[in-house]
Amino acid sequence: MSFHIPEHLKGLTDEEVQHSHQKFGFNQLKQIEKSSWLKLLLNILREPMLILLIIIAVIYLAVGNYGEALFMLAAIILVSGISFYQDNRSKKALEELEKLNEPLSRVIRNCKIVEIPTHEIAVGDLCITDEGRMINADGKIVHSNDFSVNESSLTGESFSVFKDNSSEDRQVYNGTLTVSGLAVFQVEHIGKETKLGKIGESILSIKEEKSPLQNQIEQFLKYMAIIGFAVFILVCAVNYYHTRNIVDSLLNGLTLAMSILPEEIPVAFTTFMALGAWKLMREGIIIKKSSIVETLGSATVICTDKTGTITENSMHLKAIYDFKTDQVFDEHHFSEKSIAELIQYAMWSSEPVPFDPMEKSLHQVYGETIKDDLRSVFKMFHEYPLGGKPPMMTHLFENEKGERIIAAKGAPEAIIKVCQLTGEEQIKIKTEIETFGKQGYRILGVAKSNFQGNDFPQRQQDIPFEFLGMVVFYDPPKKGINEVFKKFDAAGIKIKVITGDNAQTTKSIALQAEITGISNPVNGDEISHLSEEELMKVVDEKVLFTRMFPEAKLRVINALKRNNEVVVMLGDGVNDGPALKAAHIGVAMGEKGTEIAKAAAAVILTNDDLGKLVTAVAAGRRIYSNIKKAVQYIISIHIPIILTVSLPLFLGWAFPQIFSPVHVIFLELVMGPTCSIVYENEPMEKNAMTQKPRPISETFLTWRELMISIVQGLMITAGVLFIYQLTYRNGGDEDTTRTMVFTTLIFANILLSFANRSFYYTVFESFRNKNNLLIYITLATLIVLMVMLYFDPVSMFFKLTSLNVEQLLTATAAAVISVMWFEIYKLVKRSFNLNEKRI
Repeated sequence: MSFHIPEHLKGLTDEEVQHSHQKFGFNQLKQIEKSSWLKLLLNILREPMLILLIIIAVIYLAVGNYGEALFMLAAIILVSGISFYQDNRSKKALEELEKLNEPLSRVIRNCKIVEIPTHEIAVGDLCITDEGRMINADGKIVHSNDFSVNESSLTGESFSVFKDNSSEDRQVYNGTLTVSGLAVFQVEHIGKETKLGKIGESILSIKEEKSPLQNQIEQFLKYMAIIGFAVFILVCAVNYYHTRNIVDSLLNGLTLAMSILPEEIPVAFTTFMALGAWKLMREGIIIKKSSIVETLGSATVICTDKTGTITENSMHLKAIYDFKTDQVFDEHHFSEKSIAELIQYAMWSSEPVPFDPMEKSLHQVYGETIKDDLRSVFKMFHEYPLGGKPPMMTHLFENEKGERIIAAKGAPEAIIKVCQLTGEEQIKIKTEIETFGKQGYRILGVAKSNFQGNDFPQRQQDIPFEFLGMVVFYDPPKKGINEVFKKFDAAGIKIKVITGDNAQTTKSIALQAEITGISNPVNGDEISHLSEEELMKVVDEKVLFTRMFPEAKLRVINALKRNNEVVVMLGDGVNDGPALKAAHIGVAMGEKGTEIAKAAAAVILTNDDLGKLVTAVAAGRRIYSNIKKAVQYIISIHIPIILTVSLPLFLGWAFPQIFSPVHVIFLELVMGPTCSIVYENEPMEKNAMTQKPRPISETFLTWRELMISIVQGLMITAGVLFIYQLTYRNGGDEDTTRTMVFTTLIFANILLSFANRSFYYTVFESFRNKNNLLIYITLATLIVLMVMLYFDPVSMFFKLTSLNVEQLLTATAAAVISVMWFEIYKLVKRSFNLNEKRI
C-alpha cells in the first residue's frame, strides 16, 4: 500500500533507536538463548551411549587395559563428533527457519519508511499498520485514515473498533488486528511490557506438544532401555556365575547394553525433520515448526481458497453492467458518460487507500475516466465495514459544503436485498449474474443512497439503497494450476474449494483448473443449518463450497477432521485466519497473504505458487518414508549384534565372549552415520506420489513392518551364527571365529543398508536413485575393515586375524543369503499384487 508520510512524522534516528534499545530492550517476550557449542557438547555427553562408553573406558583404565581405554576415548570423541555435527546442522537449520518466520514491521525512521524484523521495534518508533496486518507493539495513534481494529485477542469482543488520533481512546495494542484503513502509531511499550506480553509471559512456561510420531518413537526407546537394563543384569549374573570375575561380567553386560540401545533413532528423527524443513525453506516453503514436515506427507484433503490461490488475484475490471440502460460495457467503453455515476459509486464504496486488488482496479478506472477527481474534496465520516451474509460494505463521505456521497458495494445478492426492486427486475439482474458467473467472472453489486440526517441505523442493511449496476472482474487461474491438481489427485489427496465467491464463478474457475466432482456446490448458509452428522457427510461428498464466511469455513474444517482426514487449509485473507489455525496444516500465501493469515498458518509459500505445496507434500512423504527405513534398518541390524553377544554365553558355546566392547562400538560407529546421514539423504522413491496417504490412526511401524525388520534381523543372526559354528567345527580358534563372525556381520550390515533403501523396489532398481553418501560410507567401512584384518597392529588390538580368499567368499556368501532373500520377497510380493505400502 502506498503511503505518503506527513511532514510532521519524522521517526527516530539511528542513534535514538540504539539508545532506545539500550534503555528498553528489544520487542520480544524473553531473550532467546543461543545454544553455544559447549552447551551442545554437554547435551551430547548426557546421551546413554556416551555414558556407557565412559563407564567402559574407566573400567579399562582401572584394570590397566590402556589400549582399550584409549580406543574407547577415541570412540567417545568420534561418536560425540558425529552427534555434534548432526545437532549443529539441525540447530543451524532451525535458526534459519526462525529468522524467516519472524514477521516484518513497517516503521518511519530518518523520515523514510523501512521494513524491519519485528523484534527490532523500539520504544518511540513510528509504526505503520494497515488492513490485514497484526499490530506488533502497544502505542498511541498519531495519524490515521479510516482505521478500525479488532481487539478480540484482548477483549473477547469480535466486532471492530474505529479509532483515530482525535478519539478518546487512541491506544493500539500488540496482538490486535487491523481490520480496515491505515494508522501510524508511536510505540510506548514493547515485549513483555505490552498488554498482551504481560499475559503471554505465563504462556512461555507451557511446553510445546509433541507430535504423535515423536511420542511413538520415545515410547519405543523407553521399552528398549528397559529391555537393555534387564538384559545387562542377566548377562552380568550369568557371566559372574561362570567366571567369578566381576570386571569381565561388567564388561560383558555393558557390551550387550550398548548393542541394545538404539540411540541413533532420536538423532535421526531430529536431523531428518530439521534438515527437511531447511531444504524446503530453500525451495521457497517456510515451515514454522520442523515436525510439521512429517504431517505434510500424510495430508488427505486440501481445502483451498479460490482468489489468490487457484487464481492470480489480479482482479482486472473486465466489464460494467449498467442497470438503468440494461447494457454491458466492456473495458474499451468505460469512458461512456452513461456509466460515469456507476464507476464513481463503485470507487467511493472502496477504501480511500485501497488494499484489495479489486478496489485498486476501481480507483485506477475512476482516475482514468472521470474528469473531475473529487477524492481530495470528500472526506469519509462514517463507514460500515464488510459484513453480513452474503457480505456488503458502505462508505459515507462529505465535503465542506455538507454534500454527501453514500456508496455501497458487495455480493450482488446482498445489494439486491437492500434495494427496492421488483420481482422482474431481480430476475433480470440474476440472469446477468448467471451469465457472468459462467465465464468465471467475479461480480460486485453497486448501490447509492440519499439517506438524510445523522441518525444512522446500526445495520447498513437498514439503509434504503438504489441499485446502480454491477462491476465485473476477471481473475484468471494461475498458469499450470491444472497440473498441480492432477498431481494431488494422483497422490490420493482430495481437493475442496472454499470461497466467498458465488457458485457460478467458482464452478467456472474450477472447470478451468480441471478440478473434478464439482457439481452441486453448497453455500455458507446451507452449511450453518446442517447438523454435525449431516455436515460430516456433506464435506465428504462435496467439492465446491461457495459464499463461505469465517464461521462456515471453520465448521467445514472441523467436520473434515472429525472424518479422520488430515486437513491442509490454504488461504490469504483475514477471514481465512480461524480456518488456517484449525486445520492440521494451515498454508498462507507469502506475497499476497495478509499478516493475520501468515500468523495463523504453519506453512508459508513465499511466492504464492501452489505447485510448491506438491513439493512440500512430496518432501513430507520422503522424510517420513526415510525415517521408517532408518528405524527398520536399526531394528534389523541390532538384533544380530544382541544375539551374537548373548547367545554364545547363554548356550555355553566354546567362545562365550566373541565380541568385546571395542567390536560393538565399531559396529555402532558404522550404523550411526548410515542411519542419520545416509538415509536422510535418500531420494524420494518414484512411486511415493502415486500412493494413498497413510491413515492418521496408523502407528509409526505397523506390526507387519516390525515383523519384517525382526525377520531380517533373525535371518542375519542365523547367517552369522552359522559362520560361527562352521568356523569352529572346521578347527578355527577364537580369533579366527571372531574374525569370520565380525566380517560376516559387517558385510550383512552393508547389504542391509542397500536392501532397505526400498521395501518395494529391488536393490538394482534403487541404484537409479543416486545417493553418493551411501557409496562413500560403504567404501570407508570396507577400507577400515581391510585395515583391521590385514594391518597387524590393528588386528592384534581387535583380536582379529587375516582371512584368505575362501574365508572372505564364505563370509560374503553367508551375508548375501541372510540379507538378499528380502529381494525375492519384494518380487513375489509385487507379482502377487500384495503391496499395501503406504507413504
